[in-house]
Amino acid sequence: MLLLAGGGGLLSFNTGFALWIAITMVVFILLMAKFAVPPIMKALEERESKIKDSLESAENALAKAEKISKDNEKALREAEVKAQQIRKEAVEEAELIRAERIKKAKEEAEQLVEQARTSIDQEKKQALVELRQEVAKLAVQSASIIIDAELDSEKNNKLDYRKCIWSGSK
Repeated sequence: MLLLAGGGGLLSFNTGFALWIAITMVVFILLMAKFAVPPIMKALEERESKIKDSLESAENALAKAEKISKDNEKALREAEVKAQQIRKEAVEEAELIRAERIKKAKEEAEQLVEQARTSIDQEKKQALVELRQEVAKLAVQSASIIIDAELDSEKNNKLDYRKCIWSGSK
């Protein structure tokens, strides 16, 4: 009983003090329930709502990102196919151009060879004509020199006499 009577031990119980603590606690809980809990609950609900919205937004963003990633992969594959097609067409076009240039170069070379042959033939003919003219000129000069050397005036007179006889007998 000593413990209950009053002393100030650790395990002593004061009924009045316990009653005041119980009353203040009930008042405190009522005040908290009236004024503090609704805003806290509202804040928690808002936070929960924001978190749900954020999660939904994140899931939507993830889905969009996956869709964009797939679209990008598809576009990349299509671009690679197009690039290969363009490369193939460029190679084919380059081959055609090369073949055309080779053909054109051969034709030009053939034309040049033909022109050279024609030019050589013309120059050959011209050289032959000039040679014939020179030979004829030299022949005439040679004949003239020979005739001048062999004919003296006596022979010349005999030739003139014979000319007269032949022309008179006609």
